[in-house]
This record gives sequence, structure tokens and C-alpha cells, in this order.
Amino acid sequence: MNYKKLGNTDLDVSTICLGTMTWGEQNSEKEGFEQMDFALSQGVNFWDTAEIYSIPMREETYGETEKIIGNWFQKTKKRNDIILATKVCGNTSNKYIRGGGNSFGKKKIKEALDESLRRLKTDYIDLYQLHWPERSTNFFGDYGYEHNENDKDWTPFEEILESLKKFIEQGKIRYVGLSNETAWGLSKFLELSKMKGLPKMMSVQNPYNLLNRTYEVGLAEISIREQSGLLAYSPLAFGYLTGKYRNNKLPAKSRMQLFKNFNRYKNENGQKAIDDYYKISKKYNLDFTQMSLKFCEIQHFTTSVIIGATTMEQLKTNIESVNVNLNSDIINDINKIQQKYPNPCP
Repeated sequence: MNYKKLGNTDLDVSTICLGTMTWGEQNSEKEGFEQMDFALSQGVNFWDTAEIYSIPMREETYGETEKIIGNWFQKTKKRNDIILATKVCGNTSNKYIRGGGNSFGKKKIKEALDESLRRLKTDYIDLYQLHWPERSTNFFGDYGYEHNENDKDWTPFEEILESLKKFIEQGKIRYVGLSNETAWGLSKFLELSKMKGLPKMMSVQNPYNLLNRTYEVGLAEISIREQSGLLAYSPLAFGYLTGKYRNNKLPAKSRMQLFKNFNRYKNENGQKAIDDYYKISKKYNLDFTQMSLKFCEIQHFTTSVIIGATTMEQLKTNIESVNVNLNSDIINDINKIQQKYPNPCP
């Protein structure tokens, strides 16, 4: 396994992070336990979850993934072997999440954290992340930012950081991070941290994969210069970058077979790019899944790549990607496809 520092902390996190959002929906608790056991045995010490998991979001499975992880901690007594990340959701219309609305205000963010700690059966979280912004901005693949001067119904960043500082002082969390955030958002949080002596955002969990390299445009430079690295989610683009959906295949129990409204990676240019990337993997005798993951891992701005698996075979393939080498010829061929189909699925 490979390791990098989380931000400018002293924490060495595995460059493969165990994603968990299928546990409680596509995976049972028993299967989740098996994944955790195996991942840890392979040196994966960094795990990511969120209060809203399992995915897709449903009231019936809200918090279920955190409960599974908590039960594993209780059973194995290995909490201190894991660097654990979870998230508090941003603005939501789901009334079952503390009545809906914003979640970063002093009262609700405290409730969210305490609920996560209870489900996780732990008294501290290593990395507490803001899952998506409360304000009206672009995330989850949105284009065409439209500024709204009247959009003032969101918690001031300084207030959020002050709340997070209290949690750190109380020992409930160690470090903080962002998710689905923009360059402006990250820059503003970092600016306030320096000016006011408030906690620094150590990471940004955003999408990054061969079909969506938009992180490179503005956020990459900030990540490197400010030591606030990317935690790359969806590195396999819902499984499209494994090749299993090529030629209109729809494997049984796959995410796209179960959840047909997940359209982020279905467009025409995306499919053409996938075919071309697949050909590169065959040209160099590489596993397509592992080539896709390794490309994300080797970026200087990346701290860790969040993998998700529903089978042990998938998990083993994903973790073994750390042993793959992508030489300059492979990278050049990959970049040619990016130039041909630039970011087809942001």
C-alpha cells in the first residue's frame, strides 16, 4: 500500500480509501464486515462514509452505513487502527434529516455530529467533512453557474469553522474537510482559517476520473499550494471505467441495472471516450479498472482515491491497483483521449 499525508497533518492515510456507500443497500452488514477485514489486512487504513449513506438516499436506510461500521468497531475493537472520515449533509429537502433545510448552523451541525458518533460507536471522527454546500452553486455535474444575489440563506463560513473548532477542542473530531466544493469555496474557507486562527480544511472530496478531470482546472493548484488534497470520489465513474457496461451490457445487480436514473456517465461522448480508454488498457496489457484508478492516484494533488465495491473480487482488483505502473507512453495516450473528448461527464 502507498500512503500520503492528510493535508499538513501527521496522519499517513492510504492512497486507497475504502468507500462504503453501498453497505446497507447493495451490501449486507456481513459483506461490509468482510470488506473492512480484507481492506485493513491490505494496509487500507482510511475509510469514508457519510450520515446519508446508504446510496441512493432513502429514509429507510439513512445512517445505515455508519451503523455497520460502528458494529464492526464494537466487534473487532480496531477503531484506533482506522482513520475514519464521515460527512454532514448540506441543504436538503429531506425532512427526515433534522427537518430538512440547512445543516451547518450551530444547533444542527452539533446534532449531526453527535448522531454520527452514536451510530459509529466511537467518541471521535478523524476527518469531518461538509458533504455539499448550503449555498446555491454548481456541484454534482452542474453547468452554467447562475449567481443569485438574494441567496443569503446559508450559514456563514466563519460560523461553521467556529463550530468545528469547538468540536476539535472537545475531542469529537480531529480534522475537517470539504466535499463537492468549488475553487471559491475552498479558497474562502482557507482564507478565513488563516485570518481568524480557525481550523483548516485538510481535504476536498470531489469527483475525479478519466471522464471528468475538471478538478485540474482550478482546484488542483490550490490543493498543492495549500496542502489540501483531493479525495477522489467516483474514480471508476459508477463502474463505467471498468468496462463492464461496454457494448450496452447491463450486468445483473450492477448499479446501472438497479438504479436506472443515475445518468451522469451515460452521454455519447462519454461512451466513445470509455471505448478509447479501454483500448489503451488492452494495448499495454493493463486491467482497465486498475489503469483508471492508478491514473487518479498518481496525480500530485490527490491524497487518496475512494474505491467502492459490491463484491470481494472487485475490492481486491481495486486495492491491487496500487501496484500498477503507468509509464509516460500510457499517460500520453490517455491525455490524447482527454484532448479528443475533454471532460465528457463532469
